[in-house]
Amino acid sequence: MTFEDLGLSKPILQALAQKEYITPTPIQAQAIPVVLEGRDVLGIAQTGTGKTAAFMLPSIDRLRASGNPTPRKSCRMLVLAPTRELAGQIAAAAKEYGALSGLVVASIVGGTSVNKDRQRMARGVDILVATPGRLVDLLDQRAMDLGSVETIVLDEADQMLDLGFIHALKKIVSLLPRQRQTLLFSATMPASIRKLSEQYLRDPAQVSVAPAATTAERVDQYVCLVNQNEKQALLTIALRKGLASDEMDLVLVFTRTKHGADKVVKKLDQSGIKAVAIHGNKSQPQRERALASFRKGEVRVLVATDIAARGIDIPGVSHVFNFELPNVAEQYVHRIGRTARAGRTGVALAFCAPDERAYLRDIEKLTKVRLGEVPLPPSFREEVDRIGRQPAGHSGDEAMSRSHPRRGKPKAVVSAKPRGEGRGEGRGENRGEGGNRRRARNGGGRRQAARVN
Repeated sequence: MTFEDLGLSKPILQALAQKEYITPTPIQAQAIPVVLEGRDVLGIAQTGTGKTAAFMLPSIDRLRASGNPTPRKSCRMLVLAPTRELAGQIAAAAKEYGALSGLVVASIVGGTSVNKDRQRMARGVDILVATPGRLVDLLDQRAMDLGSVETIVLDEADQMLDLGFIHALKKIVSLLPRQRQTLLFSATMPASIRKLSEQYLRDPAQVSVAPAATTAERVDQYVCLVNQNEKQALLTIALRKGLASDEMDLVLVFTRTKHGADKVVKKLDQSGIKAVAIHGNKSQPQRERALASFRKGEVRVLVATDIAARGIDIPGVSHVFNFELPNVAEQYVHRIGRTARAGRTGVALAFCAPDERAYLRDIEKLTKVRLGEVPLPPSFREEVDRIGRQPAGHSGDEAMSRSHPRRGKPKAVVSAKPRGEGRGEGRGENRGEGGNRRRARNGGGRRQAARVN
């Protein structure tokens, strides 16, 4: 099957051909025809499955076909996203897919100039991608209305509820025309999302590509048992060896708190490892600069809270470190989904402290994958002592502070001996769909474990 078989118009097909997108992913093959028909859709799909194109491509076609003018102080298609980063990526995709359709695309998110948003919306746009909080601000200021919306998309709806946007969503939906198309996408289907779909969708077509708990088959998953106050030493050892040898490409490190993310970056910097942090306390320009430097490979380590667990689509991420295990098992799935994208393989390593063992059990129960246990490296105790003696402002090996833009073929992080070797070694049954490229760029096959000394 090709995109042409799905009934998309010539301008869309030309835009896809320019990106060398030929074959639709499963979620696209299911969703595009029913969206073109004008039906409401309830979609269950994780990020990395191609769902942005699944709702954006047919919606652009429908906007073109309706021929309605761009409304002042409003939009024709509204996409709501839980985070600024995801909103920016959706808007960028809309511009690419609609490049030959003449549609005006804009995004409005928190952390940016409200006055610029007011000016932008005064002229009106065809497609608006917004975070709920900023959109409500503009509605309260009467800077825009939603009377011209033909299609609304609620993307990553479960995360929007987790972040407390339910009241904003209710207000926004109450201001929409009754005659509209509603598309709701979520990575999980808890009772709250089911209830939301029953309230907002009319006779929806349901599309799903994988159980929400299924992890990508291409991700090798490991765990290292370590005390909480010794995790920094373990991370430093793994990154120092992996980055210097180019066994690692781009690395995402997840912490549970914003303060924890900043602390990890500071300690890495003191050890001569360049890293940047992204979390809710960072301004929008700071977040954009951090992501840009990470995407380009100027900084190869990005430390993040769960704000980056969904929607950050950077194909070059080879390794994900769970510096602290999430207390909600589903969040682990979203975190490790940042690697093994676009047909590549990836490595996920969890640092598990004694008080996190219950979280580990929940993760393994949900994913049906028993994480292979890796031992502490031989130099671990020395690194713990070194970090304990390290004065403030100390800088480690100068060679490690250099950026490494070269994209190597990453392998692994620590010597791996699977816990319970010979049993429970199965992977998730469904392979994560990584993109539409005609030729998937594989990162060089399954990564093998390499000892860190």
